Amino acid sequence: MTRFIDKDTRVLVQGITGSQGAFHTRLMREYGTRVVAGTVPGRGGQTIEGLPVYDTVVEAKESHGVDASIIFVPAPYALDAALESVEEGIDPVVVITEGMPVRDSVELMARARLSGTTVVGPNTPGLIKAGECKMGIMPAQVFKKGEVGVISRSGTLFYEIAAHITRVGLGQSTCVGLGGDPVVGLDYVNVLRWFEEDPETEAVALIGEIGGDAEERAAAFIGDGGFTKPVAAYVAGRAAVPGKRMGHAGAIIQGSSGTAESKMNALRDAGVDVGELPGQVAESLKELL
Repeated sequence: MTRFIDKDTRVLVQGITGSQGAFHTRLMREYGTRVVAGTVPGRGGQTIEGLPVYDTVVEAKESHGVDASIIFVPAPYALDAALESVEEGIDPVVVITEGMPVRDSVELMARARLSGTTVVGPNTPGLIKAGECKMGIMPAQVFKKGEVGVISRSGTLFYEIAAHITRVGLGQSTCVGLGGDPVVGLDYVNVLRWFEEDPETEAVALIGEIGGDAEERAAAFIGDGGFTKPVAAYVAGRAAVPGKRMGHAGAIIQGSSGTAESKMNALRDAGVDVGELPGQVAESLKELL
């Protein structure tokens, strides 16, 4: 991402007239997010939640100078919607959509990489800058402006651990849901690089789960000195059965690869404080800070 979202970010909602798009647009605006317009092909000229609806991203951007886009579009059409924003130089593009075909995700990430666009997701709860801007479906009441950055592959644990962080008297800076699919735009290393440079982030909560090697790559990055601030982590899925998918398309163990134990060991070897329970992440961060 070229920059973090903040209170001045002008947000476009693609798929705004759908039930989820309309519902979360209302909640995002209530939080203070500067939603300026929505798009749905064939619905141009309508209004919803007091916002103008356009047929295309081009029209919306020309009229409102859109910075970022959030997508509530059914899976078969999500690629086209996302590419509209990528081609218009909108950044970031947050893809909430679940069930996007893997081939579509691969194409989206390739096109986004060529244009330098950050894609968050797909199958993500979104991202939030606590107290300023929410682009996602997370429950806003558990977040409080503060000093801890949060990176998560899990949606539910994202909210739970943020709530624990708030409860122990800390708060959050920017929180990013990477998404649970096998192919997503951001990984832990991308976000850790941002947090290393972000003056508002003093420590990070890293929330992982079984499947893939994203957590091991994050551990290698931290261990090599790429990230120098305190990190506390939790990895979900220790009781998972090898070869069986656990909720997310990306959460699957193949042989000895992608197990919770291998991820926890890699993170501990890199100096990360890894909790046995979600609530221990917040306690560790309080001690580290």
